[in-house]
Amino acid sequence: METKEGLALRIDYDDENDVAYVRLVDHVNAGESATQIPVEADEIPGYVILDLDKEGALLGIEIVGASRILRPATLSTARNDETGQDVR
Repeated sequence: METKEGLALRIDYDDENDVAYVRLVDHVNAGESATQIPVEADEIPGYVILDLDKEGALLGIEIVGASRILRPATLSTARNDETGQDVR
């Protein structure tokens, strides 16, 4: 999926651990994610963590229990975070 600026919005998925990462920027450099904010709600059947840079801009979203939170159609667009191959 391409954004207006041409940056790729990408979902990586580790099916062994059922963890997805929604990348909102091209790439995140080591140490760039300065703040992690857990989102906890009884309505979420898993765990969500927001990654922000030092200015507070959202870099990505980590989703633990992704198969219980994301729709199957959304998860099918993900790439395996280890192989780089489509999950489908």
